[in-house]
Amino acid sequence: MVKMGKMVLDNAIWKAMLVVLMCSWVSYCQASVSYDHQAIIVNGQRRILISGSIHYPRSTPEMWPDLIEKAKEGGIDVIQTYVFWNGHEPEPGKYYFEERYDLVKFIKLVKKSGLYVHLRIGPYVCAEWNFGGFPVWLKYVPGISFRTDNAPFKAAMQKFTTKIVNMMKAERLFETQGGPIILSQIENEYGPMEYELGAPGKAYTEWAAKMAVDLDTGVPWVMCKQDDAPDPIINACNGYYCDYFSPNKANKPKMWTEAWTGWFTEFGGAVPYRPAEDMAFSVARFIQKGGAFINYYMYHGGTNFGRTAGGPFIATSYDYDAPLDEYGLYRQPKWGHLKDLHRAIKLCEPALVNGDPTVTPLGNYQEAHVFKYKSGGCAAFLANYNQHSFAKVSFGNMHYNLPPWSISILPDCKNTVYNTARINAQSAQMKMTSVSQGFSWQTYNDETESYQDDGFTVSGLLEQINTTRDASDYLWYSTDVKLDSNEKFLGEGKWPVLTVMSAGHALHVFINGRLSGTSYGSLENPKLTFSRGVNLRAGINKISLLSIAVGLPNVGPRFETWNAGVLGPVSLTGLNEGRRDLSWQKWSYKVGLKGEALSLHSLTGSSSVEWIESSFVAREQPLTWYKTIFNAPGGNEPLALDMGSMGKGQIWINGQHIGRYWPARKAAGTCGTCNYAGWFSETKCLSSCGEASQRWYHVPRSWLHPRGNLLVIFEEWGGNPNGISLVKRGVASVCADIFEWQPNLMNYEMQASGNVDKPLRPKAHLWCTPGQKITSIKFASFGTPDGACGNFREGSCHAHKSYDAFEKNCIGKESCAVVVAPETFGGDPCPSVMKKLSVEAICS
Repeated sequence: MVKMGKMVLDNAIWKAMLVVLMCSWVSYCQASVSYDHQAIIVNGQRRILISGSIHYPRSTPEMWPDLIEKAKEGGIDVIQTYVFWNGHEPEPGKYYFEERYDLVKFIKLVKKSGLYVHLRIGPYVCAEWNFGGFPVWLKYVPGISFRTDNAPFKAAMQKFTTKIVNMMKAERLFETQGGPIILSQIENEYGPMEYELGAPGKAYTEWAAKMAVDLDTGVPWVMCKQDDAPDPIINACNGYYCDYFSPNKANKPKMWTEAWTGWFTEFGGAVPYRPAEDMAFSVARFIQKGGAFINYYMYHGGTNFGRTAGGPFIATSYDYDAPLDEYGLYRQPKWGHLKDLHRAIKLCEPALVNGDPTVTPLGNYQEAHVFKYKSGGCAAFLANYNQHSFAKVSFGNMHYNLPPWSISILPDCKNTVYNTARINAQSAQMKMTSVSQGFSWQTYNDETESYQDDGFTVSGLLEQINTTRDASDYLWYSTDVKLDSNEKFLGEGKWPVLTVMSAGHALHVFINGRLSGTSYGSLENPKLTFSRGVNLRAGINKISLLSIAVGLPNVGPRFETWNAGVLGPVSLTGLNEGRRDLSWQKWSYKVGLKGEALSLHSLTGSSSVEWIESSFVAREQPLTWYKTIFNAPGGNEPLALDMGSMGKGQIWINGQHIGRYWPARKAAGTCGTCNYAGWFSETKCLSSCGEASQRWYHVPRSWLHPRGNLLVIFEEWGGNPNGISLVKRGVASVCADIFEWQPNLMNYEMQASGNVDKPLRPKAHLWCTPGQKITSIKFASFGTPDGACGNFREGSCHAHKSYDAFEKNCIGKESCAVVVAPETFGGDPCPSVMKKLSVEAICS
């Protein structure tokens, strides 16, 4: 019987090996991605997967390899991206998959790095992207109604979704073909929409799910924020916290498709940021409650190049306070702290994927989540939900000190290797350093009235999106107003009041070719009203309204009904007749600006007109084009334009559209100190109050030539171009802030491998970016220092030789490490007191 059992076992092993070999030979194996309630299962391996969102159009192909490698280095298993329909099909049936929209190239780079892909086909993306990712031409398909049980919309959506799936199949990019795509998503955050629409929404959900499954990708499909996702679709959670979430069937894994690392920036709003401690706390809390898949939205946010920002009023920067910043640099300590978290989770993975947790209260606000599995392994998460106080808890035969609003991770149910509120990773202060000595500008003044070339005239006011088809941000409305010489206001020195009601988003009013005033809305209320006295004269007066879009909305119901522009009424008051309604008289229209029609942003277009030399550059003049030629600076640091002296407009470099700028719009909000502990929201932690919402605008290095680069700026409001400079982004200083007995992953891993037999003191690791060295120590204190990176202060306890070890071991080096122990700093400055080290080193 023993021999027979061994033969059966050997046969089973042989068959399993044969299946694996066959899968590798033909790069195809059915059902190689599956799931249960504890894990995602890839080729038989049970996994807790850590994912990060990187949107390929929000960076450049030259940036992709570095972004992907830094994500991998940070402990990411999966790269998640949307598919951007309006970028890929700008006209019906005409597809584009080049440059920043080369989806296949992006996915193949992910595969080359050894990571997986979660492809969110949508094709609705939201994502603060113009029109939610829908091509504007879709709005004009006869009989269409977006995202509901509507035949024209479903036909268009199915056609594009099938196009993408077939492209992925043709390139053998699904995991069942040997590719990296292990998950796909259909629709996006549709649950709230379905609730609003009722039965048509429910029918649409069921249709979309069946349509996706019938495409036979071989990998599971996901619907996020869709509690009733039909089987076998997995429903998933989006938000700042998703530990409360449960899938709608017991056999489905607990997935968090968007763990928000921060929030987007809007023109006119303060810049949100999320503390690393709270981000880590939310993830650990999700994992301890059985989470199997977590995706950071965003891991790298990037840039809304061109006119891709939606909203309206979404800024060009889509930094999102992500672990990799807009320029692709590490955001420390968030990147490093999350990297350590991912290592701790992976140490627990064997227990997490093989057993459900046992939850034990440890106090009023404390509890333990313990995972055990048959081979005897054990992992524990010890949580303190109190927002204000430390907690000393007993677990097993040991005591543990838990900081407020934190979770400690114990991969062996004994040793703490990580606490979400204790950061071992270094912090960094970033800087923007000018690399230009000022530009020599030439100017070209655009028309300040609606010029008639290719224009048209109709009675009444037209809606802007329907008129421009989003080919331009700008639409001119012009009409004539005839006034008799006997108007009383002419002799009284009073001006009649012009009132313009607009659906948004911004408006310039010109009277007889001169700017009379400006008005604009906001993300919360894009509609605007212009109402003020205007200087009219006897005879014919030309009123020209330049309506300006600042990105089309990206979220909400019934896309086909959304509007913008001057919808009226438009009226004059203070005339002899009282009020004159101008809304239904004849209006002339022109889509776009003269400079756009001449392609002044391009090399050929900019050569077609006569520019005024720099000695005659006019400041504070609206509707002005500026151009200059400059050489690329040396080095490889990321670059940006400092636009702080300008008003509002757009930027091009060598014909590439950087995006919209608006530094004149100052950030409203309340900025102050931010405690990581407690529930986070996008208004909790803010910066840049009273300053420009966005001052710097990313210039990709790959868009530059060594010499002779053309920079073109269109200024709408007015500004001083002489204040514009090219800057490089880099690290100003690096910091460490570490307790003397802080949990340390490296120590635990060394002990587990048998390399050491007792706990080791933690080390303060400092490292500048490549090409930089540590040139000085700005601050160092072992004892009870206070403050944060950039503004540390000595406490009542301070080791007087705190600087010595760093000056000896770090000056002149790119990186260094110093043991955090009393003997390193000349002895214990205050016995019986828990001490920490705070240090800041200058990089240059």
